[in-house]
Parts: sequence; structure tokens; C-alpha cells
Amino acid sequence: MDKVRAAVEDGQREFRVEELAQAAGITTRTLRFYRERKLLQPPRREGRIAWYGEAHLSRLRMIAELLERGHTLGGIAELIGAGESGRDVAELIGLEAAIVAPWSDETPVHLDWDELKAAFGDQLTEENTAESIDQGFITVADDGITHVSRRLMDATTALVAEGVPLSVVLEASRRTQEHVTAIAEIFTSLARRHLLGALAADAPLPPGEAARLTEQILRIRPLARTVTDAQFTLAMDRRVHTEYEELIRQRLEQQEEGKD
Repeated sequence: MDKVRAAVEDGQREFRVEELAQAAGITTRTLRFYRERKLLQPPRREGRIAWYGEAHLSRLRMIAELLERGHTLGGIAELIGAGESGRDVAELIGLEAAIVAPWSDETPVHLDWDELKAAFGDQLTEENTAESIDQGFITVADDGITHVSRRLMDATTALVAEGVPLSVVLEASRRTQEHVTAIAEIFTSLARRHLLGALAADAPLPPGEAARLTEQILRIRPLARTVTDAQFTLAMDRRVHTEYEELIRQRLEQQEEGKD
């Protein structure tokens, strides 16, 4: 490329701002914005001309990769600052990935209006649709709806097929959401207070601490699901026995009243 200047000192390529932006696949406006946010190292100055090198191009490619992974520019600036202060950026990225990694593995499912009508009949009302949207389960398009979870959609249609009104299923869903949100808050609070407190401190993490925390989080994540599942099944055992005993008691009382 005739626009690329070879640096006399070390033989590495150098770029003007337009050339660097083109090589990184961004606009010059974006490049200048990154420079203003101090995401880029200062260029080498030769009079009024700013020369950028391979290190700047590598930094821009790293920024693009982090943005693609969902990092914010503020978070990227923090990671860059960590690297410049001697901390291991790879460890910090691994820690963040472990913290924010999805817990669910739900598969969305699309149903057209004919399929929905077959499943729900006249229960496919504006009120029930609005409730599903409000709970964050569905998005509506001209050709039907997309539900965030095939498993939940299958469970809903199965319950309705068994005779449970759709409105009742949605009410149970809303109440369940409230409880599981509270459970999630318990575990996130536990992690924040007893595992990740060091992240809130002003001082940088000691060497190797990010990697240690990452391994700890990966060990603890499945434990939260185990505890929740065990507690739920035990609670169901207690509740079902209580409800069944109450049902039998009421049945016996009705039989006694019938004898009178």
C-alpha cells in the first residue's frame, strides 16, 4: 500500500489517521472518538502529522472484539487501564465472562396465528396476549408470536389442554416470576458480599486474584441451581401432603354431613 509509511527506526509500518481507520475497518470519526476517550495510545508526532503504528492497530482490533462480546466502552477503558497498570487483562475478561455468562439455555419458538388459535382457541384474547408481553415472554409480529422459551410454551399449551384456563396459567406464571426473582436476588447478593467484594474496592485486584475468582464462580454456579431445585422439590413434598390431607379431611366431613 503506497499510503503506508515504513518507520525508519524499527521497520514496522506506520499509518496516518485515515490509513489506520481503513485498516481497522472503522471511520476516522470513530478513531478520533476512541482517541478522545483515551482508548488509544498517543501517536508519534512528526511536525503536524500524527503517525500510528502496529500497536494502535492491535488496540483497535481488541476494542472491536470486546465490543462484539458485549463490553461497553467504559468497561473496555477499565480493562485497558488494568493492562497498562500491569494487571492481567485476559484474567479480568475471563472473570467478567464467568460473572455475566447466561444461566438459561432456553430455545425460542415461533408460532403462527393458526397454531396459536389451535392451541388456545377463544382464550387467545388481547388481555392474555398483553399479559404475556408484559411478562417478557413473547414478541408479536404480523405472522405470529415468538416465545423466549420452547419449554415454557410447551408447558403452557399442555396445561391449557388439560383444562387450566390460559389466564390462570399466566397468573401463576407472574407469581412464580416474583418468587424466582427473589431467589435470584438472594444468590446474587450472596456472591456480591462474600465472593466479589474485592471488585468494589478501589485497589486493583492482586495478581492471580481474577483467575481465582473465575474458578470459584464456575464451581459455585451449579450449586445455586442444586440448592434451588432441592428446596423446591422438598417444598412441593410438604405442600402436596398438606393439601392432600386437607382434601381428605374435607371429604370426610362432607360424608359425615351427608349421613346426618
